[in-house]
Amino acid sequence: MKFILDFEKPLEKLEERLRELKLLSMTGADGNIPVQIKEIEEKIYRICEKIYSKLTPWQIVQIARHPARPRALDFINGIFEDFEEIHGDRVFRDDPAIVCGLGEVSGKKVAIIAQERGRAVRDRTYRNFGMAHPEGYRKAMRIMKLAERFSLPVITFVDTPGAYPGIGAEERGQAPAIGESIMRMFNLQTPSIAIVIGEGGSGGALAISVADRIYMLKYAIYSVISPEGCSSILWRTPERAPEAAKALKLTAEDLLSFGLIDGIIEEPPGGAHRYPDKTISNVKETIVSALNEIENIPLEELMNMRYNRYRNTGIQNG
Repeated sequence: MKFILDFEKPLEKLEERLRELKLLSMTGADGNIPVQIKEIEEKIYRICEKIYSKLTPWQIVQIARHPARPRALDFINGIFEDFEEIHGDRVFRDDPAIVCGLGEVSGKKVAIIAQERGRAVRDRTYRNFGMAHPEGYRKAMRIMKLAERFSLPVITFVDTPGAYPGIGAEERGQAPAIGESIMRMFNLQTPSIAIVIGEGGSGGALAISVADRIYMLKYAIYSVISPEGCSSILWRTPERAPEAAKALKLTAEDLLSFGLIDGIIEEPPGGAHRYPDKTISNVKETIVSALNEIENIPLEELMNMRYNRYRNTGIQNG
């Protein structure tokens, strides 16, 4: 963990010392090193608990965007067996920003759609930072059709700042592709689950998250616009992004209170970027539990529930 957020500065020296001790432990130089490692890990965890118990919305935005946060492929590789990727939209080209394929989890065969941001600089560029072109959404619709044909539940992983706004994407029908993807998910004749794992931005995220069950990781965000974009529109400057983040109500707790998501998936104090294995395990448990629940609902009833859910979105009770 070399990238430290401003509010995590109390952890910087401890984590540097922990890295040094772990390197030393590989040489077997000192038998007391494992004890020191455990003590520092416990201290880091306690400090994380204190810091992460009082995060602001803007700090949660920073965590959601952390460069070391697990990406979609990390979740796919850690959760699903026999994953077989499918490429191309059969119209223009393949879009690496969206990964689609078939896999298996706890003995259940599923279809998978995921927005992949990439990790290293070259990979992030290849994946276009998770910003999909229209062919990406058309590829997603292709896997949705396959899922319907073979009665496979659809699992989506949402992590994008938004759909790509470039001229080429607009020329190839970015807006219609997003709209068609939303409609396809809305009318999907098979169960669907969406997990927001990082940043759920605008229509680019909505295109693959109109699901029967929607979950968010604790330090993920989901919003119609980025805080910087909102700030630029309202105040003609991105400098007031922290204020915009608070006003947008984009955290998992906010969205759960509005009834827009079905649950929050826990991340250990310190975030998924510090404890990826535990976070991935929590996501797997949620997926398996949700599949067991919605697969027992008759399809017609499930689709009616989906219709009523989105028809009533935004209506305040009482």
